[in-house]
Amino acid sequence: MIELDINSVLTQQQANGTILWLCGWSMPDAVFDRLRELLPDFHHISIDYSDADSPEKILILTEIAAKNVMNLDGAAFSTRAAHGPLLIGGWSLGGLLALRLAGKGFADGLVLFAASARFTRSKEETDLGWVDTYVRKMITGIIKDRQVVEANFRQLMFTESEWEADLGGSLPPIGSWTTPALVAGLQILRNEECLSQLESITCPVFLVHGNEDSICPYSAAMELMAQLPKAKLFTIPACGHAPFLGREDQIADELRRWWHEQ
Repeated sequence: MIELDINSVLTQQQANGTILWLCGWSMPDAVFDRLRELLPDFHHISIDYSDADSPEKILILTEIAAKNVMNLDGAAFSTRAAHGPLLIGGWSLGGLLALRLAGKGFADGLVLFAASARFTRSKEETDLGWVDTYVRKMITGIIKDRQVVEANFRQLMFTESEWEADLGGSLPPIGSWTTPALVAGLQILRNEECLSQLESITCPVFLVHGNEDSICPYSAAMELMAQLPKAKLFTIPACGHAPFLGREDQIADELRRWWHEQ
């Protein structure tokens, strides 16, 4: 059994900082559990969107969490000193929210999994995202039969080889978000855009993206890479929309190495 030196861990957390974890659409925070276990040298916090009843509620929850860590709400300076720098780790919808926070100066660094600066695109830009019509159909479908919509979405998350390897079986069961929360998340994906802010995001950004992602296409990662001043792209070959699942050991090592270089 490995015994941890608590004082040493706390010192490392202060030096490396806090990671604020932002989930993907319809996903519970538990999807990041393995990554957090492998990164004990960071302090970890997260946000629960499962009961959010509007897009505004999701945005408010996200901003308050970042402000609390960065001591932008009048909290004692000792809180900021104890938590260290703020890294925001966002997956898909969470990645879009992380970019939004960074555009407001609420981050010292970003770790983005399968992210995009704008989820919905025109018919001429389907290599970068989904057309709005499809997302609106998802909203209508959720109200009729949310189980079917969530199941279809999960089917798109993985490549054929990933399904054969039962990677989809590592996801928590469907149904963790309320119906209003699912609709609110899709409304953010429809309307939120961070493309216009990318060049002003000057903190370091670590992009992790599968080159066979059919939800946030790989071209969206290349777009981020081209416009973010301090971005590094880590490509996962033959990978779909969940580039960290089943690869947590590798991702934790790469994340730590990247952050130590900053």
